[in-house]
Amino acid sequence: MFVLIFQDAFDFKSIAGGIVGSCLVYGIKRGLFSNEAGVGSAPNASASANVSHPAKQGLVQTLSVYIDTLILCTATALMCLSTGVARDAAVSGAPYVQNAISTVFGTWGPIFITVAMVLFAFTTLLGNIYYVDNALAFMNNKNKPSKRFMNIFYIACTIVIFVGAIIPMDAAWAMADITMGGMTLINLPTCMILGRYAIGCLKDYETQKKEGVNPVFKASTVGFEEGELDFWN
Repeated sequence: MFVLIFQDAFDFKSIAGGIVGSCLVYGIKRGLFSNEAGVGSAPNASASANVSHPAKQGLVQTLSVYIDTLILCTATALMCLSTGVARDAAVSGAPYVQNAISTVFGTWGPIFITVAMVLFAFTTLLGNIYYVDNALAFMNNKNKPSKRFMNIFYIACTIVIFVGAIIPMDAAWAMADITMGGMTLINLPTCMILGRYAIGCLKDYETQKKEGVNPVFKASTVGFEEGELDFWN
């Protein structure tokens, strides 16, 4: 399996594809979907964590990237390659995984993958709705919009989900690539602007850890005036 991985990674065709940028673009898109690092969506959930220092939750988030990409994606790839099923464009993605797992679990394999994908999709929808609820409240001066507005919004979300479920797969992935890329283009400059505060926060955490105390964060340690933030005062 590892020989096959390295052969495909370093053959002439792969190198040529990387030079023209197609492999690079494909890798970026898959990276965004595997862990969403740099997109700016996961911090919405992380910000709700009850911790004494924001660096604690930040370190947890870095661990989630490692688990999602290096462990889960690698485990999936090795599982599929070890079965020896055919690899081509006709069975790329979920069908390839279904074919691979069916070599061990038979007819129950595709059923298991289908159920897992349904549960993943459902929990993802719940998480995204949670993100949007918080974003709308923030845009509305930290007050949740009216019930009528939210009902209309939820109906619109349902329509979008329904359309996404019936349009061709290529169109759905193309829309997802565009929207994820748009979020990333907005978020990365913001990360650059706020980077000095994040680095200062991490240094404060490391300093307190070296002193042997439970790190407790105050915004003034990274340059914020007292009362400038809603939290960490």
